[in-house]
Amino acid sequence: MSAFGRLERTPGPQPMSDINMTPLVDVMLVLVVILIITAPLLASSVRLDLPRSGAARPSDAPAFVAVVLDKSGQAFVDDKPLTQEQLAQRLAQAAKARPDTEIQLRADAGVPYGRVVEVMGAAQKAGLHRIGFVAEPGGR
Repeated sequence: MSAFGRLERTPGPQPMSDINMTPLVDVMLVLVVILIITAPLLASSVRLDLPRSGAARPSDAPAFVAVVLDKSGQAFVDDKPLTQEQLAQRLAQAAKARPDTEIQLRADAGVPYGRVVEVMGAAQKAGLHRIGFVAEPGGR
């Protein structure tokens, strides 16, 4: 039997167990270059010559009423002191003129919380639900 060759088999080449990262890196670099080239093109704005119309108006800036509460709890609107009833009437007038009017509440740090809630309640009764609290930037 040995005349026909050996019965022993020689082991073939072993499979690679490592992943070749070079093609992956090449593909990623090509994608980065494409992104770098196309990003400025996407950010450019399209210039338009819009038609003119008498009905089209730019939207007005939202109206607001500045309500100030000093340390004693006195309410001021347009630097004029108001009682609680006068404040409610003023807010109702503002709501009737523009329902989307915003209240900008500037309250002193020493004002009791209950007084701030009273002003917020008067605003909500008048139909004004947008209330912004104005504060100084920075912390203590």
